[in-house]
Amino acid sequence: MPAILIFLATLVLVIWQPRGLNIGWSAMGGALLALATGAISWHDIPVVWGIIWDATFTFVALIIISLVLDEAGFFHWAALHVARWGGGYGRRLFPLTIVLGALIAAVFANDGAALLLTPIVMAILVQLEFSTAATFAFVIATGFVADTTSLPFMISNLVNIVSANYFGIPFDRYAAVMVPVDLLSLLATLAVLVLAFGRRLPERYPTAHLPDPRSAIRDPLVFRASFPVLALLLAAYFVTARWQVPVSAVTITGALVLLALAGRWWRAGRGARISVPTILREAPWKIVVFSLGMYLVVYGLRNAGLTGYVAEALQWLAGQGTVAATLGTGLIAALLSSVLNNMPAVLVGALSIHQAALQAAPPRIHEAMVYANIIGCDLGPKFTPIGSLATLLWLHVLERKGVHIGWGAYMKTGLLLTPPVLLLALLGLAGWLALA
Repeated sequence: MPAILIFLATLVLVIWQPRGLNIGWSAMGGALLALATGAISWHDIPVVWGIIWDATFTFVALIIISLVLDEAGFFHWAALHVARWGGGYGRRLFPLTIVLGALIAAVFANDGAALLLTPIVMAILVQLEFSTAATFAFVIATGFVADTTSLPFMISNLVNIVSANYFGIPFDRYAAVMVPVDLLSLLATLAVLVLAFGRRLPERYPTAHLPDPRSAIRDPLVFRASFPVLALLLAAYFVTARWQVPVSAVTITGALVLLALAGRWWRAGRGARISVPTILREAPWKIVVFSLGMYLVVYGLRNAGLTGYVAEALQWLAGQGTVAATLGTGLIAALLSSVLNNMPAVLVGALSIHQAALQAAPPRIHEAMVYANIIGCDLGPKFTPIGSLATLLWLHVLERKGVHIGWGAYMKTGLLLTPPVLLLALLGLAGWLALA
């Protein structure tokens, strides 16, 4: 079937990323081929763009915010504080680092947590003279928690925004359901990581030569402004939800405020300590092209009837009750994410749930399936390195820092850690919706 072959070829190019061909052009090339072969039509383009535009621009704006704050020293400052709060005890520092990763993932998305926090944590571990085994434990923890705790808000993961917008879920309702589930996921993550790596952690570590956290601040103005700006940004998401203001509009506003402060726009750039042009060049603009291209390719799978098969499975699960529907949907989404990548998987899941709902699935079960699809697509990528772009980029960052994690070692760890967290998160969702 042309749609399936085009999808597989596109996915290979996106993962492989041959020299000179980034993920954006790989995905768009697949979309053009799908258009040329009739797998999709011109009428599908505005439909798909309507699904993904808000999520895409929100993601870009969040990464810009993260890059500005990273240049200002915000994340390094936070990590140094955590290192001091550890008090020289390795088994105290480990859970504190995991909680820091969860907080960053919640506000700055899973990509920000994995890609920005990991190098900072590694640099601090070098200063603390941690062993290779202990360093591996912290590195895996920061990468793992970035995804397993990317549930609480729509902005915490690109997958969340796509699905919430597709089903018309406002920011406040989404948070009301998923914040408790995320807290359970965090507790489960802490438990599995401590059980898996607790023996590798040093009993004590020296703190005398740790730098003062204030020394990490490179732009005091942006640093001081970051706290009220982030607080207002988070509040704005909840306040504007009732008027259905796009999440991207709020996020872009926050990004512009921080860019203006970083670039000292009111002084025509005099006194700026952060290069705004560099930040804008490093922003993931290719994600705009990638999102449109990849989702058009996935829409071709829908046209070919793939989502119909998934919808049939979901319809059967819906007849087995809320718990079975929640667990089944989440596991299907996780498996699709681990094999197909979570970006295509979330749309396949959303389209399939929509089709299943047209066949009169009960409203409560339908809602459980929507959120279970998100959980599966957030946590499922941890099974394999190809499950998400964030993981592939994270592995690339580690390689540049001299830390090599092979696919075999990654999958061994992912298959050990992910199932219990995924299962508890899905059961927590079913229980919470039953109480709500």
